[in-house]
Amino acid sequence: MSKLDSDHDYKPPVKKRVSKGLLLINTGNGKGKSTAAFGVMLRAWGRGLKVIVVQYIKHENAMFGEQLAAKRLGIEMIPSGKGFTWNSKNLNEDAALAQNGWRISRELISSGDYDIVILDEFTYPIKYGWIELKEVVDFLLNRPENVNVIITGRDAQPQLIKISDCVTNMDEIKHPYNDQGILAQKGIDY
Repeated sequence: MSKLDSDHDYKPPVKKRVSKGLLLINTGNGKGKSTAAFGVMLRAWGRGLKVIVVQYIKHENAMFGEQLAAKRLGIEMIPSGKGFTWNSKNLNEDAALAQNGWRISRELISSGDYDIVILDEFTYPIKYGWIELKEVVDFLLNRPENVNVIITGRDAQPQLIKISDCVTNMDEIKHPYNDQGILAQKGIDY
């Protein structure tokens, strides 16, 4: 007779569960990377958590839908870019803005004042060499243990993927702009 048959009080061993700040990455060529992060932002806000967003491409002169919503909810979004780099007339200025955004991001994460810090479109300045990958990896590995960080953007670096707790790859199967020439839609894309 096995222990299960003879002892109704037997409980299988349970892995110890821990609570810690997570590193999440939304990457890939499909739509929805930032949208998923903003979904978490909304969920966290609803639970009374303190959330802040640093946007590495978006600029302060244009009010995108997520910026308008965050403002209404009292969630701070810090724009740290000038728009899409392919429209840039001064990549050195873009690099300086990204580096300043990374300085701000480090301060926000290090403070421990926020439950979630979203680094929107953060993979791009790393890919362009404006922010050193090793520095990012070392910093994120040594951040306060209670701080969740969400990184969005295409082409997430393998070193970031390796240290993360959760990686979602958004695959493009069909896209209205690429496949049908339909322009970006207000409230859907911006």
